[in-house]
Amino acid sequence: MIRKKKILAALLSLCMTGAAFSLTGCGSENTSVTNSSSSATADNEQDDSGEETEALSEEPEENDNIEETTKTNGQKADGKKIAFSLKNGNSWPEGNTTIYQLDGTVTNNQSDIISDWEVTLPVSKDIEIKNSWGLTYDIDGTTLIIKPDNNTGNIQPNGSINFGIQIASQEEINASEAVFTAENTSVSNDSENSNNNNNNNNSNNSNSGGSDIKSSPNAREVPEPSTDDWLSVEKNKIVDSEGNEVWLTGCNWFGYNTGTNIFDGLWNADLNTSINAIADHGFNLIRIPISTELVNQWEDGEYPEANFNQATNSYLVGMNSLEIFNYVIGQCRANGIKIMIDFHCATTNASGHNYPMWYDEKISEKDYIRALEWVASTYKNDDTIIAIDLENEPHGKPNESPRAKWDDSKDEDNWKYIAEKAGLAVLEKNPNLLVMVEGIECYPIDTKKNGDFKSQDKADYYFNWWGGNLRGVADNPVDLGKYNNKLVYSPHDYGPTVYEQPWFEGGYTFDSLMEDCWYDNWFYIYDQKKAPLLIGEWGGFMKEPNLTWMTYCRQLIKENKLHHTFWCFNANSGDTGGLVLDDFTTWDTDKYEFVKEVLWQDSDGKFIGLDHQIPLGENGISLSDYTD
Repeated sequence: MIRKKKILAALLSLCMTGAAFSLTGCGSENTSVTNSSSSATADNEQDDSGEETEALSEEPEENDNIEETTKTNGQKADGKKIAFSLKNGNSWPEGNTTIYQLDGTVTNNQSDIISDWEVTLPVSKDIEIKNSWGLTYDIDGTTLIIKPDNNTGNIQPNGSINFGIQIASQEEINASEAVFTAENTSVSNDSENSNNNNNNNNSNNSNSGGSDIKSSPNAREVPEPSTDDWLSVEKNKIVDSEGNEVWLTGCNWFGYNTGTNIFDGLWNADLNTSINAIADHGFNLIRIPISTELVNQWEDGEYPEANFNQATNSYLVGMNSLEIFNYVIGQCRANGIKIMIDFHCATTNASGHNYPMWYDEKISEKDYIRALEWVASTYKNDDTIIAIDLENEPHGKPNESPRAKWDDSKDEDNWKYIAEKAGLAVLEKNPNLLVMVEGIECYPIDTKKNGDFKSQDKADYYFNWWGGNLRGVADNPVDLGKYNNKLVYSPHDYGPTVYEQPWFEGGYTFDSLMEDCWYDNWFYIYDQKKAPLLIGEWGGFMKEPNLTWMTYCRQLIKENKLHHTFWCFNANSGDTGGLVLDDFTTWDTDKYEFVKEVLWQDSDGKFIGLDHQIPLGENGISLSDYTD
């Protein structure tokens, strides 16, 4: 999903006057720190091929041209006493405006309390403040004035505070234009202090939310990991360890792929409240998009900063990003939710899945395989993670290079061959996991003449959504050998608001969608009992021209009990919207009631989880309690 391109640079200048100092800069980040790097993300616009996208995030360049000392009242100021950082965070379109999020940090390394600080930022006259935390604000013409609230007004020695604001504007909001002032303080050049202190305790804790993990008022008690909930395949069904059919009905929640290094939305929402709500609303599976690069970093002992509202999620402060990920696993387990890890892109980047392959210039095929192996091995004794989606939306058109193909070769661009290699690598580490294999974008019409994909003429191919073309399974099915009972095919499907595909032109019906798209691209796999299907992404806005397609897709899922993970929980999905509104807390009632019809429920309306012992949230039951 796809397109906004921003390249960030951190170029800063610093000036002080009298007993106060001010900090300004240029680029997309404003920080008093030298040699620091951070990322900004902007999610989900639409590219020219109609795929939903989470837009680009880049690291700013390092900058050494910062004045580290200056004069204050005739005395030499110590440049290490205070650190200030303001960053452009996520942004997303809303109507004819864009929502810009700014994330700020002030760290106090001096012996005195900081109690009087202010940030000013030039803005256009027509802005609207959508949300804020850790601050108060005023607008004076074209100047936004940010001051502390009751919780951030007194920064203790060796302490730090965080604040954030979301601004709707037709013109770009640039954090680098901010000016920070504080009385009787000076500037720190300690780069760690600009990173919310999240990387100061980087022990690798593989405990998935055990008793030594901090809790919060909304946290649920985490039971020990179990190994009795693994699933497997029987023809076109997914069954539990006792051979009983189950139904995976979940949702997506992105962020671990974008550079946020945690779920998006936690700049406002509480993590535990959100996980609880997903369970209470009846979703028994969360598909978590993640980048190969982030997994490689975790394996290598590197823990990129997790960006979240530290006031709202104070119990996460002090954990590194891997420890927070393990905390997430524990809270999902406590709620009876299972997890599917989706390898969404090679490099951490909100538009990283634009790149058509499982590798790129930074991440090799070897890096990709070792990341899969690390996840499979690390969590092999915890059935909270029950599945791995090997790669999100391999794609590419015939005349593009590189592009993913599907044939019987051992070429490095043959997704069918790589899926076998990757799937076997996963299952050798943990033979209990389900392995999801998505499709590609195009497939030859005549495989006898063009089975090697050599033609660059689009007229020689069938096309479908990225990841949605599984026609190749008919000619060359994925072969996992003794592990074929772990194989699930996972297409993606969207409506006309994402892209006006040919099968939508001139009106369409359920039957025409089946004939023109669904059956030959992937539904035949289920109908002919070759393997189960899990629709990894479907969803959109609850209005035409999308609602008719949504209704037909729901009908297909319901009539055939197809497994699915709805796209998505996030409010900041530009061309689909989310299950929650902009505050990431208030649920979109109409959309939820629509999706609720295809969540697994018993005859009494109780939601059915995939854990044999732990019920699914407050409104569900465990798998052992299901008797229908």
